[in-house]
Amino acid sequence: MKKAYLGQTALQVTELCMGILPMGPNQKHLPQAEGAKLIRQGVEAGINFLDTAEMYLTHSYIEEALRGFTPEVIIASKSVAATYDDMQKSVEKARQELKRDTIDIFHIHAARADASVLQQRAGAIEALVDLKAKGVIKAVGISLHGADTCIAVASHPAFDVVFPIVNKLGMGIINGTLEDMLRGIELCRQAGKGLYAMKSLAGGHLIGNIIDAFAYVQAIPGFTSIAVGMVEEKELLFNLKYFRGEEITAEELPKVQEEKRIQVLSYCIGCGFCTKACPNFAMTVVDGKVQVDNNKCILCGYCSPACPLFALRLV
Repeated sequence: MKKAYLGQTALQVTELCMGILPMGPNQKHLPQAEGAKLIRQGVEAGINFLDTAEMYLTHSYIEEALRGFTPEVIIASKSVAATYDDMQKSVEKARQELKRDTIDIFHIHAARADASVLQQRAGAIEALVDLKAKGVIKAVGISLHGADTCIAVASHPAFDVVFPIVNKLGMGIINGTLEDMLRGIELCRQAGKGLYAMKSLAGGHLIGNIIDAFAYVQAIPGFTSIAVGMVEEKELLFNLKYFRGEEITAEELPKVQEEKRIQVLSYCIGCGFCTKACPNFAMTVVDGKVQVDNNKCILCGYCSPACPLFALRLV
């Protein structure tokens, strides 16, 4: 599988990055052993790049998957921590859960944030810079949905890696258009930032047009890798074949996209916590119950852990 350096870092990653979010409790909720088995199958097949986050609750899946596996695997994690101390705690927690002395990439998790996040989380950014200087992490990153944030990050000296949302529909982009996001990506490329892409399949909305969807993102200058969430062996095998450049027959293409959606259970009390967690403003409270705009929802699953009553399900 094709490998390249992530920007100006010393991290050489495969073009296919395995996104761990969908297998965790926020989405498919695979048993840990089942998720770990799929990750292990991926890394044994040549994937060397895994993306996760503190809020995904999947560090333990990765730790189990990599037990006894000696080839290099690059791990990116994230935290929504805003202060210096809280970010230090998040990184230490990740190290303990992953059983690693060093985390390769640690992101400011800024899915819903606008460009002001760079000021609001200045303490957390400073903590990551200091931890990089100490060798606790290898690269400072930021994951984002906001076009304005991507543009602002390009000139910020702290960040080595940028992980933006981008797909041919522009779905999930906030605080700007697809064109704005592409401009931010290009500015980051020119600044030497490492770039890898999220949601190239628009949360599953482009699975029926998967080849064109992947090709669209691959054609954007600057991207070294594309993170793709996987929960089944058949998904892993298809993605491996595509990113190895192997011929794919019409019979191997996904035929039917399973219709997924966020289900709001009857005991929702309309507290609104999920609306604050949704990075795409797809949830509103109407007459005491949450309603989901499926035209905006990208099935990221961020809403589910925010609900104190566990009244949201990805089905």
